[in-house]
Amino acid sequence: MKIDKKLFIEIVKRRLHVQYLTDLKNASEVDKYRVVSQTIMNTIADCWMLTKEKTKKQEAKQMFYFSAEFLIGRAMSNNLINMLSLEDIREICSEIGIDYNKIEEIEQDAGLGNGGLGRLAACFLDSLATLNLPGHGYGIRYRFGMFKQKFENGVQMEEPDNWLKYGDSWSIEREAERVVIKFYGEVNAKKNDEGREVFFVENTEDIVATPYDFAVTGYGTDNVNTLRLWDASSKEGFNLQLFNDQEYLQAMAQENSAEDISRVLYPNDTGPSGKELRLKQQYFFSSASLQDILRNYKKQYGANFAKFADKVAVQLNDTHPVVSIPELMRILMDEEGLSWEFAWRITTKVFGYTNHTIMAEALEKWPIDMFSKLLPRIYQIIEEINRRFLKELEMKYPKDWNKKNRMSIVANGLIHMAWLAIVGSHSVNGVAALHTELLKNEELKEWFELYPKKFNNKTNGVTQRRWLLLSNPRLANFITSKIGNGWITNLDELKKLEAYVEDTASLEELMQIKFENKKDLAKIIYDQTKVTIDPNSIFDVQIKRLHEYKRQLLNALHIIDLYNRLKENPDLDIAPRTFIFGAKAASGYRRAKSIIKLINNIAKKINNDADTNHKLKVVFLENYNVSLAQTIFPASDVSEQISTASKEASGTGNMKFMMNGALTIGTMDGANVEIVDHVGRENAFIFGLTAADVVEYTNNHSYHSWDEYENNPDLAKVLEHLNSDVFCPKEPGIFRELYDSLLHGVEGNIPDPFFVLKDFAEYKAAQAEVDVAYHDKLGWAKKSLINIANSGFFTSDRTIQSYADEIWNIKPIN
Repeated sequence: MKIDKKLFIEIVKRRLHVQYLTDLKNASEVDKYRVVSQTIMNTIADCWMLTKEKTKKQEAKQMFYFSAEFLIGRAMSNNLINMLSLEDIREICSEIGIDYNKIEEIEQDAGLGNGGLGRLAACFLDSLATLNLPGHGYGIRYRFGMFKQKFENGVQMEEPDNWLKYGDSWSIEREAERVVIKFYGEVNAKKNDEGREVFFVENTEDIVATPYDFAVTGYGTDNVNTLRLWDASSKEGFNLQLFNDQEYLQAMAQENSAEDISRVLYPNDTGPSGKELRLKQQYFFSSASLQDILRNYKKQYGANFAKFADKVAVQLNDTHPVVSIPELMRILMDEEGLSWEFAWRITTKVFGYTNHTIMAEALEKWPIDMFSKLLPRIYQIIEEINRRFLKELEMKYPKDWNKKNRMSIVANGLIHMAWLAIVGSHSVNGVAALHTELLKNEELKEWFELYPKKFNNKTNGVTQRRWLLLSNPRLANFITSKIGNGWITNLDELKKLEAYVEDTASLEELMQIKFENKKDLAKIIYDQTKVTIDPNSIFDVQIKRLHEYKRQLLNALHIIDLYNRLKENPDLDIAPRTFIFGAKAASGYRRAKSIIKLINNIAKKINNDADTNHKLKVVFLENYNVSLAQTIFPASDVSEQISTASKEASGTGNMKFMMNGALTIGTMDGANVEIVDHVGRENAFIFGLTAADVVEYTNNHSYHSWDEYENNPDLAKVLEHLNSDVFCPKEPGIFRELYDSLLHGVEGNIPDPFFVLKDFAEYKAAQAEVDVAYHDKLGWAKKSLINIANSGFFTSDRTIQSYADEIWNIKPIN
């Protein structure tokens, strides 16, 4: 994509005049951002239209990625990097008196995701476009994201994430392509002309889904794919009669209820109304997306659905969109008149399912009473899918009632969405080698025995365009100066950097790059927290969603232990260390919020202790998001990947850290296993139980956390700090639940279910190895370069090509 400098300047000036009645001299930074981004979209739009035309002309099979999250970050610089025009636009802006850095800061991170699930989806879209593959996304256009995180006295507070406050230059509303989504109602049937029963639902609550199309550019290509996001509104709008009767709240009630569907990502679902809203969200975007896909298919190919599965593939990103399976059946049978058998053949060929967890809580299950009331026809279809599936089980395992009960999609008052996904898809994939093996041999063992050909692995990856080229320009320039720029689209090229691991000059240059990046992050940290940190210290970083299995608590306990040792021996010979956290806890996850409060309280005490703060600092950055991550990853020395073995499906932050030269301290969990395979165990710091150990302890109930307490005096001292007012002098007892969760068990759970205390001693030893290694600066730089050089496998380009070849059967658009 080429930017015409003269035309670009003319359009910017004209837009300022026509849209905002101003000029370059008097325009606000917001106005400048808007007109520059809109003018960039002019160039993108031409290529976008051309891509659509080529895809249609070539009758290409297309893949549609259904995901509740797309954590895309800021769009402007990412688009310009892909268009090969970032420096051109910087120069143009400078020439006409616009500070590009200032207008870049105006853009808000799109509030469309929270953690790894959404960021993975965004990386996948980038790779699809770069590889010229016809792959698009479908999701929800959340008006207020998940939430904007603030800390008040160390406590997480949630505020609306008004990411649309300056508008959205990167999306186009497609009002003419609205669809209607139906909830509630009563199911009835009538005979058609052929004497077959046709079902329909009456007295429904109708919600309008309006699409917004977000352009997805690829690197160095004119190909532009589409992320289509749905906004919810009431079909009836507000009630004017009630309004005129001065019943203002009631007049808006229906409209507000409809808009709630696309208002917030992951609303608190601890109560029944929250659970129902989550299910509404899932069906809303699944139904809207399928209606859209079928409408476009019929425009091109008519009502001949014999080749539908040859033209359409749908990938379900976790269980959130699995309701799509019975919804496609409903559309094909009730609206298109297909038989059950024909519709089921199509459905099972179209869908693939990606499992992202082995955590039972994340394998969604919906109460039958709620589901059947909200989606009565969909529930009928699920019952029939289950009835036919149980017949299949009976033929294979006659009279094995226990197996049938365990595997039944509908059982014990619940609908098991993961079971529905497996039955209704032709492919079931895990997202890391270890994760897939655990699925096959533990969590989904019976399903693997039933459908062995469905299961496969697709190890996750991340896009190097966002996470290296854009985020870390100093390192990107270093790499290109050594091996050329082929790595931008072929990350395996990084392997050539191994030629420099014994080159002192190159290692010193690499160290200087890291130091400059650390200075950049130190400034951001000071601006946000007013805490001064030393760029010469080890930047030890854990940034990820706050969950007990990710074990931010283990990190915190080690920090307390290190603090205790420094208090006892202020001359302790350790490298200065800065522990950096970034994470949001789900709004209803009380214990996760307590961990955030604990870390913030630890930080307050340590950072203000003159005996130790020259060697130890702790910071917890508010409102962790993509833009903040783009500064953190390049500056990190140590990557904390310390989840309980067998609990993390893959992780992608570990890959971003590795790509930017951070060294992993972690368990053999998720993609850590494959990272260690590529870099060698000597270039990481591995500790703790293995997945097999965790499974054995769990199955045999043979772990007793009190043993760790009684046999490790340092650990006991740390835990007693939790049970005292050391870190909460004005709020005694607030961390008692964390203490009890580790030693006694709370809310009916066993003590220390994530083996925090069991792994503490080995984690402490691994951290000591980090300290020793960091004292050898050239040795550390060598390990860092080896990590960078061996990160090529972890590109999302490789992952997507594997999906395209082995699951979706899609080809590049020429």
